[in-house]
Amino acid sequence: MSNYHIKHLEEYYQVYRKSVQEPEKFWEEIAEEHFLWQKRWDEVLSWDFAKPEIKWFDGAELNITENCIDRHLATRSDKTAILFEPNDPNDPTEHITYKQLHERVNKMANVLKSQGISKGDRVCIYLPMIPELAISILACARIGAIHSVIFAGFSATAIASRVNDSDCKLVITSDGSYRGAKTIDLKGIVDEALESCPGVHTSLVVKRINSDVSMKAGRDKWLQPLLDEASNTCEIEIMKAEDPLFILYTSGSTGQPKGMVHTTAGYMVYTAYSFKNVFQYKENDVYWCTADIGWITGHSYIVYGPLLNGATTVMFEGVPSYPDFGRFWDIVQKHKVTQFYTAPTAIRALARQGTELVNEYDLSSLKVLGSVGEPINEEAWHWYNDNVGKNKSPIVDTWWQTETGGIMITPIPFVTPTKPTYATLPFIGIQPTLMSESGEELMDNQVEGKLCIKFPWPSMARTIWANHKRYEETYFSTYKNKYFTGDGALRDEVGYYRITGRVDDVIIVSGHNLGTAPIEDAINEHPAVAESAVVGFPHEVKGNALYGYVTLKDTGESRNQENLQKEINQIITEHIGPIAKLDKIQFTDGLPKTRSGKIMRRILRKIASKDTGDLGDTSTLQNPEIVKDIMDNVV
Repeated sequence: MSNYHIKHLEEYYQVYRKSVQEPEKFWEEIAEEHFLWQKRWDEVLSWDFAKPEIKWFDGAELNITENCIDRHLATRSDKTAILFEPNDPNDPTEHITYKQLHERVNKMANVLKSQGISKGDRVCIYLPMIPELAISILACARIGAIHSVIFAGFSATAIASRVNDSDCKLVITSDGSYRGAKTIDLKGIVDEALESCPGVHTSLVVKRINSDVSMKAGRDKWLQPLLDEASNTCEIEIMKAEDPLFILYTSGSTGQPKGMVHTTAGYMVYTAYSFKNVFQYKENDVYWCTADIGWITGHSYIVYGPLLNGATTVMFEGVPSYPDFGRFWDIVQKHKVTQFYTAPTAIRALARQGTELVNEYDLSSLKVLGSVGEPINEEAWHWYNDNVGKNKSPIVDTWWQTETGGIMITPIPFVTPTKPTYATLPFIGIQPTLMSESGEELMDNQVEGKLCIKFPWPSMARTIWANHKRYEETYFSTYKNKYFTGDGALRDEVGYYRITGRVDDVIIVSGHNLGTAPIEDAINEHPAVAESAVVGFPHEVKGNALYGYVTLKDTGESRNQENLQKEINQIITEHIGPIAKLDKIQFTDGLPKTRSGKIMRRILRKIASKDTGDLGDTSTLQNPEIVKDIMDNVV
């Protein structure tokens, strides 16, 4: 069936039409022809956005790792599944074949079982970008445990809140990690987190940097000796289609991060199908996504999507600037990478170095370039297209979210004509729509509105862990019978979509979604701080950076503002992680507020962006005079 690999624009329209006119039939054919099932489904789709309740392939039984690994053994056992490129370019690259991956996943699965982990248990994984991270994920899925990966840049406080929210029993971490020329003490961070996680009975530790770490008796165990003893065969656990596969936390605009729950069958079908088409993957390609597996991009398009297609997927431990800014291009040349998927932040940082380093390397193997995490600006798009793709490798500017599980709006390379800054057309099966402020669906082209999706797709998150009400309120209460993305978008005259950014209090910094509320809560913990407001402002590398307005308590003593700024950023690092630090802090005598006491962030955003030509109506503020004061002292 040609539907699995779209090759030209006419075929895209044909397949897209079928996928929205007969969605059940379309996805049933894809599921039937390309995956192994232990038991067939009773019903392809049942859904109700009012509840909300969504089920795909209900009644089916399967194991995703059988589809990622076992079924490839007959034809691809010696093919490289994971190509590990370590932080230090002088260390050897590791090629893990499908056969070796099978054995290593089985051993890890048996270790988890030996530690009392069984189907439905939650396992927290806090690891650097090393093979053990991908192997741990797959080992959990093999025995039906639910993995919860936490990006290894989060603080102890952030880890503890996620571990406790999902009631994890076991944590997998390492003695530390390499990041460029630095090492980071991951074990120390986890130890601190576990002081307030009574539910965790075991911590398995990978040796990575060979540092001296303290091991708590009865809880902490080195992983390697357990793996050495474990059998390399492990039967798959049979899972139901709608059994949870993993929880992944994402920032909300308020408070506690949201534990998005992704289930097994629909996620498998959609990530595999989207990977194949969005990257036009062919059998001997070498695919590289530079994201961290701690984010959804890594789950779907470093681990599951590529392995489901029997691909070779590159895992890179380092950073783009170490040992110099030619590292990405060195890896592309060394491994003859064919598809390269990265974030606009990385592209902008590399573009600032000029073209000298890019031109030193042979990038002729590249066929497809991708961009993910935030909308890519025009200048970065052209630099990427001209200097990396040499005007022959199309750029897929992909829009999607943790909640969507897979890519939603994107060009298909060599199929969809690209347009800088536009994510272009919906992917197969995706039915986007734009809504007006008053809740009307905008049917015409050349309109701007709030981006919603009006029909379920297989990889959508099913709930927020232990909080279905919040799932309903966040995504389904704004517009009736529609999933609300939280993003604004415009649609041009041919129906191409351009994402204009978040419409809530979430700011995308270097591709990371950061809710402002948790950052403000952290700042307000400082004994000298009375109140704070955090907004985003444009940044030439990060896309957006964070600007904090801070009002101090009158303590009768003058404090050193430079020290205060350091202390505030230190508190943010402790509560959330260094990714949430403020680039600019302005101390003010007050914040502009409406008469009901609501902070007028719109005004603060404009001031931080130095866009003060039209601040709109400020007469409704209870303290309009404060606006001039803030403008006069802008950082």
